[in-house]
Amino acid sequence: MAEAHSFTWHGTGQSLLESKLRAIEAARSAVSMETFTFRDSDVGLRFRSALAAAAGRGVRVRLIVDAVGSFGLGRDYFAELVAAGGAMRWFNELRLASFSFRDHRKLLVVDDTQAFVGGCNIAPEYDGDGITAGWRDGGVSVRGPVAAVLAAEFDRQWERASGQHWTFPHGGMRQRAPVGGGHEVEALFIKPGFGRNPLRDALWQDLATAKDVAITTAYFLPPHRLRHRLAQAVARGARVRLLLAGKSDVRLMQLASRSLYRRLVRKGIELWEYQPQVLHAKLIVVDDIVFVGSSNLDPRSLRINFEIMLRIQDAELAATARQQFEADLAQRAIPITRDVLQHGRSWWERLKQRLAYWFFARLDPELAALKLQTWQLRKARFVQRVKRVRRSTTRRAR
Repeated sequence: MAEAHSFTWHGTGQSLLESKLRAIEAARSAVSMETFTFRDSDVGLRFRSALAAAAGRGVRVRLIVDAVGSFGLGRDYFAELVAAGGAMRWFNELRLASFSFRDHRKLLVVDDTQAFVGGCNIAPEYDGDGITAGWRDGGVSVRGPVAAVLAAEFDRQWERASGQHWTFPHGGMRQRAPVGGGHEVEALFIKPGFGRNPLRDALWQDLATAKDVAITTAYFLPPHRLRHRLAQAVARGARVRLLLAGKSDVRLMQLASRSLYRRLVRKGIELWEYQPQVLHAKLIVVDDIVFVGSSNLDPRSLRINFEIMLRIQDAELAATARQQFEADLAQRAIPITRDVLQHGRSWWERLKQRLAYWFFARLDPELAALKLQTWQLRKARFVQRVKRVRRSTTRRAR
């Protein structure tokens, strides 16, 4: 029988970061870490020191940091880690052809037995409770077979980050871990491209029979068909609630999300905006199923970035996540009702919202698609040149 999974819910960024540090300090054989933003700060120094110490005691330590997400970080910042025997790679150094495609994942795998996913980068704004200090974020740690699945995906990303040849993977991947103890766990690997998306496909499937849907997301700009699936669930009798950002680190995305509010409320979808701090969490609870990881419900996460989500079917974990969701709605959020929408927007605000929607839902994806097409054309031309050289070499050899 397959080994059972066990889960620990981290309802704050502080809890998630502290648990990651403890796991690195206890690592015995391997630490694989991937992050979008790594900032020179107290929490950054703690992680850098913990990684270097692990490498110094013989643990295989590898770190991937996105080159754009951590643009302000000096290229010698991790010299201590490398000197101790660890290794790090900058993901997708600044190149015009591939600039759009970022590694937005936040992943830590320790000893191939324990893994952490969530929305937290390595920066001081995540090191708080999301109420009195720090952004509202968090994630989950899991022990069990899915950790090895995530470690294998890290290996693939490590090769992509080699810097020798930039290649786009062929679509996303939905990989189920061996199931034990009544838990079903799937790792959803989202990659640049405009074909099938594992998060979207899994969510569509679960929404077909959903009774209670609770979504917390920093950036909400889903494609029309996903919005339609949410509306269909409501029409079928399900309750669908969204907790979105009342305070956002990306003001333009907040405007784009608000451009959808009237349509969502008309369909019976309930909206709230989180108030105390910036909302950065990425969490979906569909009945007894939890989706948690790095992906937002917006075009960049669903079609352009590299992301990781876990789909976990576990009633206890879902109850814990939903309990926090209910507390946020009751104590820390304001409802967005028809009356609020009727009196809350001027023509200037509506114009800004529509322009922001156009930028994120149309322009950004189209530019990414153009770059993908350009890369595919260049690849085809390169393959043709290689074939011509080989044929010419073969003729001369004869």
